[in-house]
Amino acid sequence: MAERRVWPMIVALLALGVLLLPLSQSLFGLRLTYTVRVVALGGSLLGALSGAVGCFAVLRRESLLGDALSHAALPGVAIGFLLAGRQLGALLVGAGIASWLGLRLVAAILRTTRIKQDAALGIVLVSFFAAGIALLTYIQSLPEASQAGLDSFIFGQAAAIIESDIALLGGVGLAVTLVLALLWKEFKLITFDADFASAGGLRGGLIDALLSTLIVVTIVLGLQLAGVILMVGMLIAPAIAARQWTHSLEQMVVLAAALGAFAGGSGAVISALDSDIPTGPMIIVVAFALVALSITLAPGRGVLWRQLRQRENRRNFRSRRLEPGA
Repeated sequence: MAERRVWPMIVALLALGVLLLPLSQSLFGLRLTYTVRVVALGGSLLGALSGAVGCFAVLRRESLLGDALSHAALPGVAIGFLLAGRQLGALLVGAGIASWLGLRLVAAILRTTRIKQDAALGIVLVSFFAAGIALLTYIQSLPEASQAGLDSFIFGQAAAIIESDIALLGGVGLAVTLVLALLWKEFKLITFDADFASAGGLRGGLIDALLSTLIVVTIVLGLQLAGVILMVGMLIAPAIAARQWTHSLEQMVVLAAALGAFAGGSGAVISALDSDIPTGPMIIVVAFALVALSITLAPGRGVLWRQLRQRENRRNFRSRRLEPGA
């Protein structure tokens, strides 16, 4: 019964997302400037992509992987600046390479040592982020380096997004979606039963590396909007919220994408109502508000639902004890 509610919920979220800007304009007097429209669209696209990809990280219990990879991107941003200046393409390529190296370093640590995954991720997270901070400090000391705003990759700078960034986000997001669709069965199998997938002849290492690459690509795309610190929230929050409503992977991925898009768009609109509210953190606040609502209200898994069910069970138990001859 709970599964049937998911599709109407997805449709309602998408409809509300489409009407978000017109409603904000009429109810709160929001000025639909170029920046507001672009940032809201960028936040929605990034939220949808992050929600869909993040489902696999959450289900595989690799949520910390997104945190480690996002922090690992920072030294790549700094090195990209040193090599090519403040060109967004060079910065993103550097971030992607650094994140991929961080991913391979985690794999090497797990393969060659007895260190557990959480410890390996923690080592990579701290070391790469420290290296990135050191490089940013060095760049700031260079008199000829016009690096103003480079440290915005730590927390994100949504106002700097332009139409070309939206086109890049949309194009790469479409490519990631196509990969998910084409390899859906393989991703699903390796997510729920990696051992069975390997026994059945599936090249688990290759599929695992490809899935991790999709996570890296998503993180890199979100650095400018959410930053290296908050990007992990874009990955895991919509997925966690969606998981409370359904047991179906298909529904979970679509619902997480809808929740992520709604969080990205509404967070951008809320931040536009007051110039003192940063966009990236506001998107994460909205996303985790959706998590709190889902954990509380979701049928079957929600806290409120469980409490009502326990109360009903206790009432039934007491009524049976009071029955004659019981």
